[in-house]
This record gives sequence, structure tokens and C-alpha cells, in this order.
Amino acid sequence: MAIKFQYNKTYLQQLNRELKVRENALPTLVAKESALRVEVKKAKEQAHELEARIKREHESVAAANRLWVEMPDGLVKVGKVDVAVRKIAGVRTPVLEKAAFDVSRYSLATEAAWIPEGVEILQHLAELKIAVELARKKVSVLEYARKKTTQKVNLYEKVQIPEYKEAVRKIKRFMEDEDNLAKSSQKILKVKIAAEAA
Repeated sequence: MAIKFQYNKTYLQQLNRELKVRENALPTLVAKESALRVEVKKAKEQAHELEARIKREHESVAAANRLWVEMPDGLVKVGKVDVAVRKIAGVRTPVLEKAAFDVSRYSLATEAAWIPEGVEILQHLAELKIAVELARKKVSVLEYARKKTTQKVNLYEKVQIPEYKEAVRKIKRFMEDEDNLAKSSQKILKVKIAAEAA
């Protein structure tokens, strides 16, 4: 992308302003990129930790798998999930606050004695599953933001700042050449006037 400009002071001032904006923004963008890189790593670790935890929880209740068929269908349903938004390096990420569950009515007299404990286990596993999904979403949001920030850093660092510097240099050289030509023509004119007067 070549910068379009004209060889005059107005364009020189405009290019200098835009160059200064980019040079001032670059350190902030680099800091944001490195912060996002760290946050992506932490978010991935948290997601893996939650996935390992849910796997351990599933294994701990695996012995009771044959009992789950006794549980009535639709006994526990996910109700309201409260998701908060937390900003990390200027990026809005989801955080699980609370998950509410709708538990259908059941009779303790007619159902198996382990059903209340089974309901608690299901709620706990469902909440962990929701937390895992939100952790994955957080990772994808942070990775997308990091990717975009890296692209912007590269654009400023490798493309725009060098192009603006080159355009400013060209305009300055052109204006210096114009100034030198004007001075030279004035000297020639003075010598010519002096020769005619003599």
C-alpha cells in the first residue's frame, strides 16, 4: 500500500502527524500483544485444568454408571447461567458467575435413595461443563484479539512507519531541491543584473 502524497508543506505536516501517531501507538500495541500472549497461555492452562478436572469427576462417578438409568429423564435441566464480562488487556472475555438448575419434583418415597446425591452430582458436572465451554470461548476470544493485535503491530512496524518515513524523506528532499534551485536562480539573476549594470 503506497501512501499518496503531494510535494508540499501541508502534506509534510500531515504525514509527520500520522507518523507520530503510529510511532506513539506502537509501544502500546506491542505491550498489549505481549499481555494477550501471556493471557492466552494462562487461559489455555485453565481450560486444560478444567477439562482434566471434569475427566477426573467423570471417572470418580463411573462406578455408578449403571445407576444413572434409574434416574428419571429430564430431572435436572440447566436453568439460568449468569456470565460476567471481564476485560483483559482491553478485550471482553466471558467468566462464569453462577449456573442455576431447574430440578423437577420427585418423590423420595418412590425414587431410589441416591437420587438427591445424584442430582447434586449432575449439577456439579453440568456446572463444570459450562465452565469448560466458557474457558474455551475465552481462549478463542483472546487468541483472536492477540492475532489482530499482532497484525496491527506488524502493519505499523513493517509497513506503515517505514512508508511514512520514506514519504517524509522524499518530500523534504524535493523541498530542499526546490529551495536550492530558487537560491541558485536568484544568484544567477543577481550576477546577470550586476553584469548589466556594469
